[in-house]
Amino acid sequence: MLKLCLHKVHSTPHQTLIIPLHNPFLSGRNAASSFSFCQKKNSLSTKKNQVLRRGSAGVKAVLTTNTAAAGKTTGTVKAVITVLQTVGGALTHLGLSRGLDDIADVLGKTLVVELLAAELDPKSGQEKPTITSYAHKIGKDDNETYYETTFEIPEDFGEVGAIAIENEHHKEMFVKNVIFDGFSNGSIDVTCNSWIHSKFDNPENRVFFTNKSYLPSQTPSGLKRYREKELKTLRGDGQGERKTSDRIYDYDVYNDLGDPDSDDDLARPVLGGAEHPYPRRCRTGRPRTEKDPLSESRSSNVYVPRDEAFSEVKQMTFSAKTLYSVLHALVPSLQTSIIDSDLGFPHFTAIDTLFDEGFLLPDIPTTGFLGNVIPRLVRFITDKGRSVVRFETPELIDRDKFAWVRDAEFARQTLAGVNPCCIKLVTEWPMKSKLDPEVYGPAESAITTELVEQEIGGFMTVNEALKQKKLFVLDYHDVLLPYVNKVRELKGTTLYGSRTLFFLTPKGTLRPLAIELTRPPVDGKPQWKQVFQPCWDPTGIWLWRVAKAHVLAHDSCYHELVSHWLRTHCCTEPYIIATNRQLSAMHPIYRLLHPHLRYTMEINVLAREALINANGIIENAFSPGKYSMELSSAAYDQLWQFDLEALPADLISRGMAVEDPNAPHGLKLTIEDYPYASDGLLLWDAIKQWVTDYVTYYYPEANPIQSDIELQAWWTEIRTVGHGDKKDEPWWPELKTPDDLIGILTTIIWVASGHHAAVNFGQFDFGGYFPNRPTIARTQMPTEDPNDEEKKQFLERPEEFLLKCFPSQIQATVVMAVLDVLSNHSPDEEYIGEQIQPYWVDDKVITAAFERFNGRLKEIEGIIDGRNADTTNLMNRAGAGVVPYELLKPFSEAGVTGKGVPNSTSI
Repeated sequence: MLKLCLHKVHSTPHQTLIIPLHNPFLSGRNAASSFSFCQKKNSLSTKKNQVLRRGSAGVKAVLTTNTAAAGKTTGTVKAVITVLQTVGGALTHLGLSRGLDDIADVLGKTLVVELLAAELDPKSGQEKPTITSYAHKIGKDDNETYYETTFEIPEDFGEVGAIAIENEHHKEMFVKNVIFDGFSNGSIDVTCNSWIHSKFDNPENRVFFTNKSYLPSQTPSGLKRYREKELKTLRGDGQGERKTSDRIYDYDVYNDLGDPDSDDDLARPVLGGAEHPYPRRCRTGRPRTEKDPLSESRSSNVYVPRDEAFSEVKQMTFSAKTLYSVLHALVPSLQTSIIDSDLGFPHFTAIDTLFDEGFLLPDIPTTGFLGNVIPRLVRFITDKGRSVVRFETPELIDRDKFAWVRDAEFARQTLAGVNPCCIKLVTEWPMKSKLDPEVYGPAESAITTELVEQEIGGFMTVNEALKQKKLFVLDYHDVLLPYVNKVRELKGTTLYGSRTLFFLTPKGTLRPLAIELTRPPVDGKPQWKQVFQPCWDPTGIWLWRVAKAHVLAHDSCYHELVSHWLRTHCCTEPYIIATNRQLSAMHPIYRLLHPHLRYTMEINVLAREALINANGIIENAFSPGKYSMELSSAAYDQLWQFDLEALPADLISRGMAVEDPNAPHGLKLTIEDYPYASDGLLLWDAIKQWVTDYVTYYYPEANPIQSDIELQAWWTEIRTVGHGDKKDEPWWPELKTPDDLIGILTTIIWVASGHHAAVNFGQFDFGGYFPNRPTIARTQMPTEDPNDEEKKQFLERPEEFLLKCFPSQIQATVVMAVLDVLSNHSPDEEYIGEQIQPYWVDDKVITAAFERFNGRLKEIEGIIDGRNADTTNLMNRAGAGVVPYELLKPFSEAGVTGKGVPNSTSI
């Protein structure tokens, strides 16, 4: 809040100078464009009263005073509003409305700012009259425009608790902040970072609270009505179709992935509900389709609450704009350039050409634009008027061209690759399926004791290996087997249930022992299953390679649909909706979570438009095809638990760690050299300590948590609405104590930051050379009901057989282009713990806690570097040709770097 304490001095006219000054307290990496305000030194008394001090107890007006007509003393306070230039502003501020806005700027009537008193009038018990002033445009600097206004504030006005802004332009504006100058404690930054609608679209003013945080019970009396009204606005009434300018957060099921009105084959089931449980998304209110009253019609402009649509702001365009360009311009160009969609690569040299030479795109109008937006992928050839797509060589292949062939690398990537969160300890033998044997065939695995002991007999027996925790499995048997027969009805793909068994060697590395592929009974045929093992004879070697291709396609599918999309993007959206609906913008927990929930909804909308939709990229290039999202729903139903999204609990549940109070982080890892776990626990502990410091500052005991009506409503809504299909599960944490809240918040922040970084930013380095991680297996194993022609082809040309199993040319290049963008860091990426939020800079306790957090993250960087240099003891992350594990290093430069943990799931 801004507290006014007026000093009676003689009034002197002043001229304000705007001096660019780096402000380390502003969020974001390009925060240098903040301003301090100095007055010209016209008198000694003025100089003395121009000392600006920053403090946490409120702000006091100090500069000049004037005697009002009524005889009351008033203080002069100036404010500068910073408006960001937007892409929409540059493109749409043309014609009549632009001319009207320019005239308004000249007349000085562009933004109306009101000061709202924090407390009620002690005499009347009513809200004090607001103080209103017009702001006028005073200049521009790069992407920012500045408006200034002056307030004459009565002595009895008291503390300023909020401001209200009315936009007199005909177009919306993105207001970054409002800086007040004239208070004894220093220049004060009221953070906005929000779109302000035109008054011609909506007469309601926008209210922004000052940067001091308040629990609901602590809300100053003059702000209670504004706090409640703002939350009511954000919740909406659940009716009608949402407009672009709306700021309403509401829930809906995933009923917009299909497009039945265009084609019956594009109909998709609704995800969310008893039949297909799923998290909720943000409601858009679009009309239902004609053919399916349960499905929502699709449109080219999908609603997200206005402040979630970050792609319009120039400083935030890189990630979303580039992904949009790939999905809507580059992908169609690729599809046009490759005529035969089923055509595979004729030889491995043709794959290398994608990196060495590239290929020409058709001469279409978008290519020049693409060359500017995606320069890493698209080179524009001016003299020919054509563009060429050429991929950068992925780090894996750049270091070791043949790494993808080796079994050791195949095993290593289960611990230090792009999907390191699925491998688990084998705890029962023989391994058995939990599926109904009457439907899916015998439950017991075909990987027998005898087969395993042929491989590990020189070390130990199977029983000894189980006791010593030496056997691990990548198990996609039960999650995939129910979809095998349905997927096989689709053209150009196939599927199996799979198990891959590994042995932990004395050196701490994994060695693959066996791959089991299973097809359930179909068309009167019994269940088919076969075990493939590493071997020395030519036929066995090639069978093993083809089996690995199938397993890698399963891993790629599960990674993209579950580890990545479901666990980070999809399951986080209900947290975002509930946080905005139930926690006031002045709530300290809102301000803690806000950096970790930004931009996710906009990316999720892009995914629903072109990635996970019917006939989208996932369906066209991943093995489950049209059943991909249905499979994601099944995984959510069977496997997702909020409590197990916490990294320590996840590791324990998979048998990859056990609790040990004497071990670092309180956990003893089953595989000591498990890069994802060992680095992840460093980050987890750092996040948890920061959250602990923050939460205990505002909630030193249990009672304030239990009596916090906003916080309790927030957690209830996440459980019962956002994840409503699991509302009755017993594993949901209670929210009664500070420890409960610390655990919940740490889990949410970890998923949005660390977990997402681990499964996202290595996608191009590990999947860009698709033989290392094919997204689809298009042909069946040559030993499953082979005909003579297939058998002959495999025996005579096994390399061609493997290439036909791999993705087609169009599938591979489209996925490579998308992975390249998804792995890219924006130039203005906001990394975890890098920049303090402006809400906290005036609070010494929170600032000190954040500085400790930042310092610990820098220490973690050094620890990870040291681990990656240990080629003797840590061979799962270091060695000749090995890609070092850096995915959980907190900070990074821009680009595809294979490191860096952003605050939020922002790409």
